[in-house]
This record gives sequence, structure tokens and C-alpha cells, in this order.
Amino acid sequence: MATSMVCLVALCLVSPLLLAGAVHGNPGYGGLFPQFYDHSCPKAKEIVHSMVAQAVARETRMAASLVRLHFHDCFVKGCDASVLLDNSTNIISEKGSNPNKNSLRGFEVVDQIKAALEAACPGTVSCADILALAARDSTILVGGPFWDVPLGRRDSLGASIQGSNQGIPAPNNTLPTIITKFKRLGLNVVDVVALSGGHTIGLSRCTSFRQRLYNQSGNGLADGTLDVSFAAQLRQGCPRSGGDDNLFPLDAVSSTKFDNFYFKNILAGRGLLSSDEVLLTKSAETAALVKAYANDVHLFFQHFAQSMVNMGNITPLTGSQGEIRKNCRRLNNFH
Repeated sequence: MATSMVCLVALCLVSPLLLAGAVHGNPGYGGLFPQFYDHSCPKAKEIVHSMVAQAVARETRMAASLVRLHFHDCFVKGCDASVLLDNSTNIISEKGSNPNKNSLRGFEVVDQIKAALEAACPGTVSCADILALAARDSTILVGGPFWDVPLGRRDSLGASIQGSNQGIPAPNNTLPTIITKFKRLGLNVVDVVALSGGHTIGLSRCTSFRQRLYNQSGNGLADGTLDVSFAAQLRQGCPRSGGDDNLFPLDAVSSTKFDNFYFKNILAGRGLLSSDEVLLTKSAETAALVKAYANDVHLFFQHFAQSMVNMGNITPLTGSQGEIRKNCRRLNNFH
């Protein structure tokens, strides 16, 4: 049964990327399309790719940071670059929220990309589209799949720290809570598992998984779904107290390569976060997808690419909504 379900899911989601618009009730991605800047800023994609490539060459971890930046943007008020706004008179920045503070990074790279685009095509390419393109380019640069990025998003005129605190899935959320947070935005269970696969790259702080090592259920015991030797290894660098910002790879096998070891690790009880391991242990539907992706990297790549388009299509501002920020950190009428 499980296998046939995954095949059905696979058949539904591997069809052309045009499906994204239909699935999410927006003909043509809600007004977004990959050729949006072909006339107004023909070198836009080239500029973004070249600057992301430089940033990832300097620090491989930046690829994961830029993918995560797009994710944390889209899950709050849609993909509108609200996450990039700094504190100002009228704005409480999302950068100070629980999921983001001391954790979200890559803002300087976005600033550099924006400066280059402003020099080439002033007031044309949005910060929201920069995030969508940078996430795709980062994925490719570390060995992941390509997808065409629908473009034409505009930038928000505000931020929501409440939305950031409440809407972004957290490492200790239960699986039903995580699924609810995705479904609220028009995403489905396949998107949950495929996008979790983004944890094939990048690092996580000790504070994000400490409870699994010492007190998972409030009984003073480690998480029983965590491989015992892996847990012992993690405890060496993640003590009961202190070391909050000590970093660990989300995929202990190949943390700088975009592949399907994340899913193989979960099957071995070596998923780092509780939110990773529950994909296997708390639902037959998500477990079937974890197994399918562990067995077939191409299926994972297809679904990840599709799910990134789906996520990038969450309530974009288009047409005359919002603005095209000149500086991603502040509104154009900044005081």
C-alpha cells in the first residue's frame, strides 16, 4: 500500500512545472513567469548566479543559508522579502523572531546582489525575486536540481514578527503542527517531506536539538528514535547547558553536497532534528516518502524542484502592489 501511494504521489507531482500554478489555484503562478526580466533586465539571472557562485565559493555553508532565507521569507506573508527589512520607526524586523535571531544569515550576500542589479538595471529587480533566484542557484551550486524560477514578485511595505514567530515550522514542532503550517499556505504533505530534504546541506545549532539528547518527553531520557552512538557523539559537542551556538551538520554524511543522504540518515535514526525524524516515525504517508526519496535521488530532486516552485508561489505581491526596493533592508520612503 505504502509503495503504491508514493507512486501515485510521484505521478501527480512530476508533471511539468506548469502544474504549480494549477495546484495552487493561480493560473501561471499568480502572474509570475520565468521570463519576467528578459526585456527590462536581461542579465538579471546571470548577475544573481555569478554573485551567489562567488559567495558559495567563499563559504559552502552560504548555499544552505540562502535557501533557508527564501523559506523563512515565504512562510511569513508570502514571498515578499519582508524578512530582509531591518528595524525602523514603523517596522519591527522579522530578523528578531525566535526562528531567525542569531540564526538567519546571508543578508550581506543579498545586499551585494542588489547593489549589482541596481547598477545594471535601477529599480527593476525585486528583493523577493533575488531570494527566489539565489535559493535556486545555491541548490545547483552544491549539486542539486535546476528549476525555472517564476519571477515578477514585488517587495512588501511591512514585516510581521508575529507571523515569523508563529508561522515558521520549528525543530520541536509535532508533525501535525508542521503539516498544518504548510497546509495553511496551500502546500501539501509532499511539499513537507521534499522541502525538509533541504536539510541535506547546512548546519544547525545545539539549541535546536538539545532536548533530543537529554529530555525529549519531559522524563529525563533521550529520544528513543535517535541512534544511540549518534546521540553519544552529539552530546560531546552539545552539553546539557552552554554551547547553544555550537554547530552540527544536518546531514552528517555529506553536509556540503545536495543529495538524498538526509533521508538515508533518517532511516538509520540519524536525523538531527526532531522535525526530521518524525517524518519517519509519526505518519505512514510521510514515512513512505522518506523511503522513496532515500531509494531514488532523482525522484527527490524532481519533487524538491516542484516544491520550491510551489513555495515560491505563496501569495506574491504583483502588478502595482508593494514596491521594488532600492535597498533590501528598508522601504524606499525610509525615514
